[in-house]
Amino acid sequence: MNIYKKRINFLKFHKFFLFFSLLLFLFSLLIFFLKGLNLGIDFKGGTVIEMKVETPIKSETIRQELLNLNLGDVKVKEFGKTTQFLAIFEKKGSSNNFVNNIKLNLTRNINQNIDFQRVEVVGPKISKELSKKGYLAVFIALICMLIYIWFRFEWQFSIGAILALAHDVFITIGVFCLLSFEFNLSIVAAILTIIGYSMNDTVVIYDRIRENLKKYDSKNLTELIDDSINETLPRTIKTSVTTLLALLSIYILGGEILKGFSFALIWGVLIGTYSSIYIASPLLLYINVKRDWSDPIDNTP
Repeated sequence: MNIYKKRINFLKFHKFFLFFSLLLFLFSLLIFFLKGLNLGIDFKGGTVIEMKVETPIKSETIRQELLNLNLGDVKVKEFGKTTQFLAIFEKKGSSNNFVNNIKLNLTRNINQNIDFQRVEVVGPKISKELSKKGYLAVFIALICMLIYIWFRFEWQFSIGAILALAHDVFITIGVFCLLSFEFNLSIVAAILTIIGYSMNDTVVIYDRIRENLKKYDSKNLTELIDDSINETLPRTIKTSVTTLLALLSIYILGGEILKGFSFALIWGVLIGTYSSIYIASPLLLYINVKRDWSDPIDNTP
């Protein structure tokens, strides 16, 4: 069933959207260097304790008690319920005495039993190695996508695709800097997923553009790209909406630990769909894209 009958002139304001995206890109770089990411324990090192108390208590009370133990910077937030908390602090210690001392002091000071359900410790060497591997993974993913598009289409298409991907990655990082969301390994995994999703959407549009270039070798390029986007629009909307429904369910019902990850993916679907239409496609207008395709057209349904 195809209910998308109206033709939308996507490229009518393409200069505005390219300029707007450039401003967002520059703003993201600026806020990254000025404010930086709120690095999680994976990259900064430290100790994470998931705890459960018997009766509801304010997170600030637990934070103040942990600060009194000289554990460095401490963050405490509710973890799903008012009796569950996640405590993150700078001091590292993997010994049983270290954890037991924290538990004994907290139990005594807040006058109720505490159950430590999870304890994670990341040392400086591991966190530094994880940081390098995280950045390297994103860089390798971008390079591999560049090579794939180069062989799958032509170098002109690869330039548009890689610029759109870089746009998605840096603006996503800028959003995390702006909102001060914790940036950990799960967010790196989300960014790699965003790269794959955005590239998949771009390839679908590029494939239709290439087919239309074979069919209409004298057609105005702006009109041809607009037609190609409109022809793939039903697929784009159905894929994006169904993906967003699943991600919104995870964000709302998945608990505190999945909020950052699901938010990154929700944002990635939105920015990836936007960049495929308003970044990757219009950039072909400014590149000498190949028009004399000699390969036969695949009319297989």
